Amino acid sequence: MTKFIVILIGLGALAQSAAAMSDSTVEIDANGDGLMTIEEVRAVYPEMSNEVFSEIDVNGDGALDDAEMAAGQENGLIPAATDG
Repeated sequence: MTKFIVILIGLGALAQSAAAMSDSTVEIDANGDGLMTIEEVRAVYPEMSNEVFSEIDVNGDGALDDAEMAAGQENGLIPAATDG
């Protein structure tokens, strides 16, 4: 029973994290195409360098998808929240 409760708490935290990620993605993805270009990211995070953006853009397509954005946040390359 204890394992079940721990799993439920973990899933709840994961769901909250995913919802927060979706909210920040919407704020950054200005044109709503599901991808975030360097220009869109810099509009929210002006300190974003080309080098860091390229490091986060694992597939090298010139834009960040949700998974790349989440990985960048998990690795500390992008702040987890845009509102401070």
